[in-house]
Amino acid sequence: MAAPRTNGINPAEATNNETAPLIPHHSHDHNHHHRTPTLFPIPHEGESGRTGFHPSHFFLVLWRSSSPISSFVNLLFPFVIAAFISRIFFSHSHPLWTFALSYIGMIPSANLLGFAGQELARKMPKVAGILIETTFGSIVEIILFVVLIINHDDKEEGGNMVPIIQAAILGSILTNLLLCLGVCFFVGGIRHVSQRFHAIVSEVGSGLLLVAAFGLLIPSAFYSALKSEAKTVEVVIGEGVKVVVPLEHSDDFTLGKLEDDVLQISRATSVALILSFFMYIWYCASSQHSIFDEVIEADEHRDADREADMEKPKFTATEAVIALLLSLACVTALLIFLVDEIEHVVHSGVPDQFLGLILLPLVEKAAEHLTAIDEAWDGVINVALYHCLGPSIQTALFNGPLVVIVGWTLGKPMDLNFEIFMIGLLVLSILVISNFLRDGESNWLEGALLVIVYAITAIACWYYPNPDVASSNSLQQLKLINRTVANAIEGLRQAFTGV
Repeated sequence: MAAPRTNGINPAEATNNETAPLIPHHSHDHNHHHRTPTLFPIPHEGESGRTGFHPSHFFLVLWRSSSPISSFVNLLFPFVIAAFISRIFFSHSHPLWTFALSYIGMIPSANLLGFAGQELARKMPKVAGILIETTFGSIVEIILFVVLIINHDDKEEGGNMVPIIQAAILGSILTNLLLCLGVCFFVGGIRHVSQRFHAIVSEVGSGLLLVAAFGLLIPSAFYSALKSEAKTVEVVIGEGVKVVVPLEHSDDFTLGKLEDDVLQISRATSVALILSFFMYIWYCASSQHSIFDEVIEADEHRDADREADMEKPKFTATEAVIALLLSLACVTALLIFLVDEIEHVVHSGVPDQFLGLILLPLVEKAAEHLTAIDEAWDGVINVALYHCLGPSIQTALFNGPLVVIVGWTLGKPMDLNFEIFMIGLLVLSILVISNFLRDGESNWLEGALLVIVYAITAIACWYYPNPDVASSNSLQQLKLINRTVANAIEGLRQAFTGV
């Protein structure tokens, strides 16, 4: 989720410590009828001074991007071409090369997508701009989740994508909270010794994350509390034929029923979380006292590179749309390449949890991470903090629940029943972050400690067994029991019938 934009408004011009609402209100000024009617005025910060499409200017603006570090990322674009070549000619013989090239090619593609969305948002009214930045700031993650759930098929070996999706949801949050925020604190502390940020950004961000964590925790807690009470297993022998094998005495509460209950709770929780996300967006867009607007406006005006950024050449609206379409096509294709090769990556020895919690979130959030780090280096720590907390909030309240709804519509059992290990990581991470944000000041030591915590998490994920081997809070063990009992019954049938 991108930070609210300022449209060149100087906070010093605001009175009574108020800022203009993000949704404009109609004024009764009688002088308005003398103005030239336009569809919407383009703010100064979004004006390119050109119209249409100019190839030379287009590639110049694309190359310079939003910051020097983003410009450096553009050097990786040859990997995009190499990924397509590998996919077409060497996918069957060298699947790991296709995965690696697609993985690296995702970084410049996602960077271009974020930059093009930012350029287009600058040309829009404030509300439309925020919605565009919010959408394209998370579109990579949404596409990844949708591609994964479409490819989910637990009946085929290596086709169960639900554990990877669940790990990617929490991994995205952890990557933003620990790695990205830690690097921001570290680089900002090196250049500025210490940086102070406004309490409202940290307090509201931490509060929303706790609400989101509560919503994500409920299905897992429900399952953990009741799984010991389910004493029977439903064994599928053939098509349409089921046998209930009692493990101990039980009435009608089976693990199969528990699975259905958790799925329904996950879907209802997802609807509630999505509703809360839209309420949050509406409040930020319509409130006369926008919770972030004034703080971030003042922070952006203290940006050391603000004047240089204002003078940079910009995309025209046409060029911004073309860049969006181009980057969106590249991102979608590369994500499909990645997902298609996941089975080969797992078979090569990379654990599911490490792939979901670490590898995928790193590449899907690369553009936002680079932006946040550049802002911290420039001294606009409130904006950097928002770029770390905002995407985490959006993943927890919208992107994660959205994939549950998409799975629901596709008839695929995507739920929010996370591993206890992952839930523990999420809760502990939020507590660590809340403790570091409490004093309203950051330094390089706190940043280094957050990065170390993330490194410890990555190491633990590498050694965590795949869900089909060991599972602390899912029904993978139940499916293993189903297969084992079914095989035993089939062996007995053959022994008695001789067939």
